Amino acid sequence: MIKVQGVAGSRWRGRIAHAIVAVMAPEIDPLPLSDLLVLDLTIARAGPTAVRQLADWGANVIHIERRQTDELGALRHSPDSLNLNRNKRSLTLDLKRQEGRALLHRMVERADILVENMRPPVKSKLGFDWDTLSAINPRLVMGSISGFGQDGPYAERGGVDQIAQGLGGMMSVTGIPGQGPVRAGVAISDVTAGLQLAVGLLVAIHERARTGRGRHVHTSLLESMIGMLDFQAARWTVAREIPPQAGNHHPTMGPMGMYETADGHINLAAPWGRIWTALCEILERPDLAKDARFSGPLERAKNRDALNEEITRALQARSTSDWVEAMNAVGIPSGPVNNVEQTFADPQVEHLGIATPVTHPILGEIEILRNATHLEGVSSDIRRPAPEPGEHSDEILREFGLAGAEIDSLRENGII
Repeated sequence: MIKVQGVAGSRWRGRIAHAIVAVMAPEIDPLPLSDLLVLDLTIARAGPTAVRQLADWGANVIHIERRQTDELGALRHSPDSLNLNRNKRSLTLDLKRQEGRALLHRMVERADILVENMRPPVKSKLGFDWDTLSAINPRLVMGSISGFGQDGPYAERGGVDQIAQGLGGMMSVTGIPGQGPVRAGVAISDVTAGLQLAVGLLVAIHERARTGRGRHVHTSLLESMIGMLDFQAARWTVAREIPPQAGNHHPTMGPMGMYETADGHINLAAPWGRIWTALCEILERPDLAKDARFSGPLERAKNRDALNEEITRALQARSTSDWVEAMNAVGIPSGPVNNVEQTFADPQVEHLGIATPVTHPILGEIEILRNATHLEGVSSDIRRPAPEPGEHSDEILREFGLAGAEIDSLRENGII
């Protein structure tokens, strides 16, 4: 949930297709968000994920971060950091010192968006809480992500993804029945909170065009996690039903899940109508369609365990690839269960060009995930790799009117 408050073929074929779009687009046409100046004060994952959405579509993102330390340096070239911080510029700034805070406020005067994901008391102490910043620039849109919300009994607690997964109910519905709670294999509350905040920021920017006033937009790992429960949450809020673990099968429909084959596993979905009867035919088990236990969607859901045993017995006769080809040929949604290497070797993934080549000044040629959304005729290619700490400090400060001598003095005094 987002709260808004405050003042009013092949891998190369895919890459070539993206390159053609970029070449065909006139150079004078800016990217959709190129008119937005974004100050990025985020750390960890959720906040950087939100800002990355803006950066990918052309926003002028200035990542304001602490000066380099050994700990930061060790993580700087990690796959995670390189993926989160592409298309941004870096300015190092000591916000614990008055000179650093004054410089931030100077930048806020011109900024469209500022994003942060610190605990509510921390930003107040450092002087970039909503009341302070909106007084400096009433048009500013400020985005905040916290662990549990901007207020309430847990507001001052630190929060990370797995804490939110547990508190928000996700771990209770993940995993094989009886094995105990299991975390999702990705930082799902972080990523979701980042995407939710990005949507909220763009909504507030759209509103500002009409009202001339900014907003404070905020969400939390906990709220995003509960929102991601979706129908599982609705089972409780509407019917007061506590969803149990359902393993690798859909919790309310069947057959829909993962099954063993002769050489691995397959995911398939055939819970209704024609695709259910088509599955029975392709498995050479027409008797299943006539079995009273499986005669309708409710019956198949009720007797899911028995049905899954019958389906698994039939699927173990052939390989995953054989079944996938045969099922998709008759319109039954199905696919293999890949590891990450196999995913990027898949011909459809190669065609989509999700892994984008980038030249990094230190690491050389690497591949970074492009934005997963397409705008026809617009390229969201990775224009610059993740920056080194303070790589762009001088050019950024010059853009804000500082002269060379002033920049040198800030550096000598440890402000930048």
